[in-house]
Amino acid sequence: MTTVAVYYFGNYHVDARNERAHSKGWTEWELVKAARPRYAGHQQPKAPLWGYEDEADPKVFARKIDAAADHGIGAFIFDWYYYNDASFLSRTIDEGYLGAANNARLKFALMWANHDWVNIHPARHDVAPPLLYPGAITLDTWERATDMIVAKYFTHPSYWKINGCPYFSIYELYRLIDGFGGIAQTQRAIASFRAKTKAAGFPDLHFNTVVWGLQILPGEKTITNPAQLVAAIGVDSVSSYVWIHHVQMPDFPTTDYAPVLQGARRNWAEMRAQFSVPYYPNVTMGWDSSPRTYQDGPYGNYGYPYTPSLVNNTPAAFKTALRDADAFMADRDPANRILSINAWNEWTEGSYLEPDTVNGMGYLEAIREVFGA
Repeated sequence: MTTVAVYYFGNYHVDARNERAHSKGWTEWELVKAARPRYAGHQQPKAPLWGYEDEADPKVFARKIDAAADHGIGAFIFDWYYYNDASFLSRTIDEGYLGAANNARLKFALMWANHDWVNIHPARHDVAPPLLYPGAITLDTWERATDMIVAKYFTHPSYWKINGCPYFSIYELYRLIDGFGGIAQTQRAIASFRAKTKAAGFPDLHFNTVVWGLQILPGEKTITNPAQLVAAIGVDSVSSYVWIHHVQMPDFPTTDYAPVLQGARRNWAEMRAQFSVPYYPNVTMGWDSSPRTYQDGPYGNYGYPYTPSLVNNTPAAFKTALRDADAFMADRDPANRILSINAWNEWTEGSYLEPDTVNGMGYLEAIREVFGA
């Protein structure tokens, strides 16, 4: 049996930081509503079938849980934000998911999205986006945050575990190392996190890192490639967040889904060969980050979020990708038959499973047809 774990990006509720940066009551739904076609045949704006919901409402989140569980999804991996001055976007989990009466139906886990938060809501092509919150954290912040993670999240009965070990992921491992001051300091920090997890009664921590974040720091002498870095830090598994981190989209403004899937299949094999720990493949539903671009300016191939969009990513094409990923994992033991999907609700990046007014529940139905309910 394959565990289907879907990334969840929680920027569709009111957060005080967003209100300071934008306006009172702002959520990323504003970009979804404001999006418009940027080239001939461009299908924008996207319209959610369920409306522009507040994900911090437990009743709203309960419907998401039921839809996910009914269609074969086993866990949400929440993009989790915590900076040196405290958390960000946490109401999605703390009020929405944890407040939902049916959260026992769907496991959850955290991926610490420790990237720099820049203001690309929306982004201009000719102006560098301002940095709002640096992703690098101090060791003190790490200790404070991991104390809270173990006590508040790991101990929840719905937290996702692999062989009894709570799954926890880091988006940018190199940024963590850079903030801590080096590999030795990072080894000690992760060892401390493991000790806290064991002290709470778990056999160990399952520490995952996203391959996107496996860069080698300038000046590093002993670590020369990502596989060595993973081994040195003590990572238990590696994964991906989205196809475009690994596969080129050569044609602008649109690239076809099928050749990108072919590139993803090659990437899965390369990752499995490169790392000694399990690699969990990713299937990406689509890509169109144009809603994060300034709608009144020119639209060119300027770099994220001015990127090509994936086209012909129909539910049927997505289903083919799911079958390919399942076949890729056919020889694994059940505990490591894990597939991540991008994403439940990346509406402004065009990668979402939530039903819209065009395809309805089509992408969720594809998951159920491949993996069962």
